[in-house]
Amino acid sequence: MSTTPQKNRAARRALAAAAGLATVAALIAATPAAATSHGHGHGGHGGHGHHKPSTVDLQLLSFNDLHGNLEPPSSSATVNEKQADGTVKPILAGGVEYLATSLRTARKGHPYSITAAGGDLVGASPLLSGLFHDEPTIEALNKIDLDVTTVGNHEFDEGAVELARLQNGGCHPTAGCYEKGRKFKGADFPYLAANVTSEKTGKPILKPYTVWKKNGVKVGFIGVTLEGTPNVVTAEGVKGLKFHDEIETVNKYAKELDRQGVKSIVALIHEGGLPASSSYNYDCDSPAAGGGLSGPIVDIAKGISPKVDALVTGHTHNAYVCTIPDPAGQPRLVTSASSFGKLYTDTTLTYDRRTNDIVRTAVDSANHIVRRDQPKAQDLTDLITYWNRLAGPVAGTPQGFISADIDGRSATTSESPLGDVIADAQLAGTAAPEKGGAQVAFMNPGGIRGDLVYKASALEGDGVVTYGEAFTVQPFTNLMNVVDLTGTQLVTALQQQVSGLNEASPKILQVSHNLAYTLDMTKTGAARVVTDSIRLNGAAIDPAKTYRVAMNEFLGGGGDGFAALGQGTNKLVGPSDLELFNAYLAANSTATAPLAPPAANRITIIK
Repeated sequence: MSTTPQKNRAARRALAAAAGLATVAALIAATPAAATSHGHGHGGHGGHGHHKPSTVDLQLLSFNDLHGNLEPPSSSATVNEKQADGTVKPILAGGVEYLATSLRTARKGHPYSITAAGGDLVGASPLLSGLFHDEPTIEALNKIDLDVTTVGNHEFDEGAVELARLQNGGCHPTAGCYEKGRKFKGADFPYLAANVTSEKTGKPILKPYTVWKKNGVKVGFIGVTLEGTPNVVTAEGVKGLKFHDEIETVNKYAKELDRQGVKSIVALIHEGGLPASSSYNYDCDSPAAGGGLSGPIVDIAKGISPKVDALVTGHTHNAYVCTIPDPAGQPRLVTSASSFGKLYTDTTLTYDRRTNDIVRTAVDSANHIVRRDQPKAQDLTDLITYWNRLAGPVAGTPQGFISADIDGRSATTSESPLGDVIADAQLAGTAAPEKGGAQVAFMNPGGIRGDLVYKASALEGDGVVTYGEAFTVQPFTNLMNVVDLTGTQLVTALQQQVSGLNEASPKILQVSHNLAYTLDMTKTGAARVVTDSIRLNGAAIDPAKTYRVAMNEFLGGGGDGFAALGQGTNKLVGPSDLELFNAYLAANSTATAPLAPPAANRITIIK
């Protein structure tokens, strides 16, 4: 990239540091538009010294799983903070206007500051970003001065070609440019995809790594997503791609960077862990180093080469700062900053100029809340205002009415009230013979991205569900599939919720109102499904009979470990899940007779 954007961006950060918080936003807004483009070699403010110290403190700011949440999230909107007396306090957090302020404030006084992300910055986004194929989020990240990110699984929701457009810019191939004379420029920062290769060429589809440089200091960043991405993305989204082992890939490129003389290396890994506490500030290293974390990232961390000095992770939407020893037994940080821009991690890496490596014993890190009681960054407010103006005519259109909150993403039960509504909507929209003749419908829990909230979010009025709110719940606009499955395959699909790929972390399908059964979680594997309890329209499932089953195309491709659902035949492709959801709201609710939350009692769970 050219030197001019680098100089502009460094100058912008220097201005921000000198001015103080009260005038940061004004100075940023006054900087020429070209300054939002940047390459590597910047790194903040500060000048060259004649006598360089032997060590340099590098500031690594990181976050993950933004999912296009430019505005403060309305669901999953808080982080839990453990108090001194042991109680837990939920604190409202998130929104890029506040994230920008937090990061800019944190950078003050740190001449060597790098901002990195752990993937899923786009995809499953609220309407403000999703309606425009996430161009607004990329523009926001440019303004936030993101230096580098790895891809996550959601970066592949619209396929590799669209991901390349987000990196390189250009108008959308079908939607075009959204306003005359305004062309999308793409990401100023590199997306890394070390373990994602083209089936045709065998080469990474994007850069596998990048090297950040300033005043002789060099830090390498390697980016990978979870090897299991094809299991959580539509088949079309990963068509023509191969996803490789995270450990092998990171170790391969760590060796390559080491041969180039880059001894300080950070891995950005879109895979994560499960913390022992829901509080972001819990002690992850109790009772021993890394003792407060479980899940896939633990084994990955233990297998990654000691050449790598820190791991920034994501995917599970959890918050942790843990020390997991590397294969040589040396301490190494593994961090994650929740999701939706609610937290950021501030890590100090002490860099030794004599060895060009990180002094592991001098590493310090903590997660910080992106609080909403701080000033907003005006340039991000302006960006949100611009895109809201374009989205407004669509976003505010009423779709239906509800009598109370209908919890989906924030539900604490395996079967959620909103999951029931969505499954019912899919059955209603595909039951007619000419629309597929569906007899039952399944919805994957991970596809429910929000809640329906009774309180008005704008001027629509309490209880009104707008298109924007419905889109937030169902942002993928997956096409519906209706397929033939035998009774045996249907039962197998239910068993796959709690066995095989899903045994350790069950994925409970949301089911339409006419299906009921019992899960006995005191048992293991497929035996958890009490098969003789399964009833469809009150009748037992006939193993030899053929049933017409509705689901979105993600499940229809065997996603989320549901291989049995991918075996369907006689497929009919219908409208999008969002279209059926909105149609159901319109047909089943009015202002005087709003839709009430279902009881969520279709699945009986024995614990």
